[in-house]
Parts: sequence; C-alpha cells; structure tokens
Amino acid sequence: MSTDWTDPKWDEYHVSPRYLAGSSYAGDAGFAPVQRLGWPHQVDDLGSYIVSSPDSRIQIGFFGDDYDLWRIAAYERPLAAPAWTAVFNQNFPPEIVAGLTNALAQEWAWDSDRFLTAPRTGYAEVGRTLKAAGWQRDGGAELGTVELLAPDREAGLLLDPRSSNRDPLWTLWAGPPGWGTRAEATFTSSTPVHLVAATAAAMADPAPVVRERHMIHAEVVHLIRLTPVAPLQPPVPKTPTPRDARQASVTAAIQRATVARARSTVRPAKSASAAWEAPANHPARAAAGTARPRR
Repeated sequence: MSTDWTDPKWDEYHVSPRYLAGSSYAGDAGFAPVQRLGWPHQVDDLGSYIVSSPDSRIQIGFFGDDYDLWRIAAYERPLAAPAWTAVFNQNFPPEIVAGLTNALAQEWAWDSDRFLTAPRTGYAEVGRTLKAAGWQRDGGAELGTVELLAPDREAGLLLDPRSSNRDPLWTLWAGPPGWGTRAEATFTSSTPVHLVAATAAAMADPAPVVRERHMIHAEVVHLIRLTPVAPLQPPVPKTPTPRDARQASVTAAIQRATVARARSTVRPAKSASAAWEAPANHPARAAAGTARPRR
C-alpha cells in the first residue's frame, strides 16, 4: 500500500511550546548526546533499544510500552539495583529527554560518580531554572508539596517530599489529563538534583520542535503555535556587482584572444581528394595511362 506524501497530515511544523508537542515516535533526539560519544547499544527481541555507558553504570532504555516509553537509570555497579531512576511516558518529547541524557553524557567518566553522589535534596536549583523562564509557584498545590507552573499553566513541576526512598520525588508534566495528551516524567528521590534541573531547563527552553501534523493530538492543537517548516528553496542568484561585470568582460576578452591565436597557427588541411597524389613514375599513373576503355 503506497503512502500519499502530498497529504497535509505529513506536513512539518515548528511546535511551540515544546512541552506540548508530544512524542515524535522515535528516540533519536533523546539518544543523540550519548550516540555522539559512541556508547554501546543493544536491541532485544521486543525491539527495545538500550544504550549503556562504557562501564554500564548508566543505562538509557527506549521501550515499546504503551505508557512508560523511556527508562533511564544509574547504578553504583553493574547488576546492582538502580541508585536512581527516571521514567518518561509515551507522550514526552524526546527533545526534553535529551536534557537529561546530555547532562549524563557530559558528566560520565571512568573515575567520576557525580551522577550518583551529587546532592539529591534541595529545591533551589530546579526552582531557579524554571523561574528564570517565567514559571511561578502554584499557591493551590496540595499541602506538603511544591509545584511550579508554566506561564500558560499547561505544564508543571511537582515536588513531593512525602515520597519514600524509591518513589517519585519529582514529577514533570505537560498537557491536558488523558492517555493521549498528558506528558509525564518522574524521578526517584535519590536522583541528583542537578539532573532534574537539566531536564527542567530543556522543558522550559523556548525553542520549538518539529512535528508532522498527524503527530499532534487534536485536544492540544488549540494550546500550541504551529509554524510551517519552509520547504528548501534553490539558492537565489547573486546580483552581479560592477566589479563582477568588469571581471567577466576581461575573462571573455582573454578567451577571444586565445581562440584567435589558435586559429592563426593552424594550417589549412588538404582536401580529401588531394590528400595523396601519386608520383609521376608511380605504377598507378602508368596503369591509369594505359587502361583500356570499357566496351
């Protein structure tokens, strides 16, 4: 069955704010920071794509589940229980997941464990990141929690200090409630705060992301700005300057002079009939002189 690529549903748009763009149905953007470093990867029988740091202390998994699409975890040693875990659902833009994977790519080293041991408590670093982008604290948040909301109130960050050690302490969300519309990411309480801040910064980034029209949920369209991606245009010819015109004139004059000299030095060729003439005493002439006329 052929695909009609002229259908408007395949048209590409810049989507803003990015946190309402939804998933691109591919993990390329989220994996890009670590793939540039050549981290090893594996694909299992279910199609899950997992990238690991060279020492296997960081694992970034992209799964085919219908809800928890991304699972990123750090380990004190291979095969141990994860020290912390971040989970992103099927509606979360991979360009925001890249905020976390980029921080991990920059931080990992054989002799470093900052991605494991950096401070895990403290609201200030994450708060500064979002407040600088215009997010404000929600006075109506549940007692005992702290929540920051985006200017359009369609995205937020929830801090719930009541969480147990392995439960989500941080939740980033965007979009209306619903399976197909709400993007959500959770971080366990042991996640270093600066990694949460890096993800929040990617979420608050004003730069748009690109989506095909069919990827955008109908219930979100009225909340976003869509700008068509301009098709590639052929380069516009440059208007010649007076200097260009003089240079072209000089080049043409040199070419004409070169052709004229070449013509003047070439001798005219003999015609085909005169290209070879037998000497007077050649047998061909003698034969021609004695040939009998045909009867």
